Amino acid sequence: MADGEDHGDRHPNRSTLRSRNITVLGRRTSVRLEPEMWRALREIAVRERCRIHDLCSVVQMRKNPETSFTAAIRVFVMLYFRAAATDEGHGRAGHGSFDRMIGRGRMTQEMLAPHAG
Repeated sequence: MADGEDHGDRHPNRSTLRSRNITVLGRRTSVRLEPEMWRALREIAVRERCRIHDLCSVVQMRKNPETSFTAAIRVFVMLYFRAAATDEGHGRAGHGSFDRMIGRGRMTQEMLAPHAG
């Protein structure tokens, strides 16, 4: 792959999750997330001028005790980027048309038809 990552195409039973060691509130731990989530955390850390460790410490402190740490990280990433989304940004990204969205995914309505409920 161009980005040097295995996205599971060649090994369908292999997990696409990637483990990384991070320090959360002064304690070292291992976290398994999708490569896209790691890239998003890196982007947030750069944008906020902090480390991924710092972001994850904030997530740990603020998460619901009933929620897993990895789920809380995923929710944090989604909320971060959702807060930054604007109508203008959606327009520039070509959002607002399901047909265009599936086209960006290199799909067609016909491909979805057999799966329609």
